[in-house]
Amino acid sequence: MLTLVTGAGGFIGHHVAGLLSRQGAPLRLLVRRTSRRDHLRDLPAEFVEGDLRDIASLRRAVKGCRRLFHIAALYTFQASEADALTETNVQGTRNLLQAAMDEGLERVVYTSSVGALAAGREGAVSDERTPVTLEGVVGRYKRSKFLAQEAALEFARRGLPVVNVNPAGPVGPFDVKPTPTGKLIVDFLRGRIPAYVNTGLNLIAVEDVAEGHLRAAERGRAG
Repeated sequence: MLTLVTGAGGFIGHHVAGLLSRQGAPLRLLVRRTSRRDHLRDLPAEFVEGDLRDIASLRRAVKGCRRLFHIAALYTFQASEADALTETNVQGTRNLLQAAMDEGLERVVYTSSVGALAAGREGAVSDERTPVTLEGVVGRYKRSKFLAQEAALEFARRGLPVVNVNPAGPVGPFDVKPTPTGKLIVDFLRGRIPAYVNTGLNLIAVEDVAEGHLRAAERGRAG
């Protein structure tokens, strides 16, 4: 089953691609022309250059595939990236899912975010059944992931077999950039955080996130 993974050059995508490879899945990896690839050199995979904003490149990427893990996203909290967040995370997801639907893929796993879910009340557990609206999602990045998740649900209603997963803050090896989550840890260890606030952060081992993606592909319910 030829499987396309977007975002394999990133943190979660790297681990998902590695796990799929160890299971013997034929892999195609969508990468941008400028993407770092040195940590992917040991993966037996076909590389296809493309961009979520270029639907023609996405149609080439999904050609002949039966399964898709859409993990690529712009992960930033910089206010200056507001337009890019919409173009990449929201419209880019729509572009890719349309290409997947046109190709007739049998399974799609979309990597959303815990930030697209509602925060639970004090002492209560929050999950995908907790009601949330766009107004209840804080920050441009989280809003872009919420809107992209809504797009995925829309495609599911149209018949695309897409499952959403909502990982929390992943930590672990090969966070090469690092991600904003990893940078928070690095900055703390280097004494670069001058103040603290009373808040919460949910962390998960990136290896478990990757395993969760594969289980979602196998057992998750579309929509």
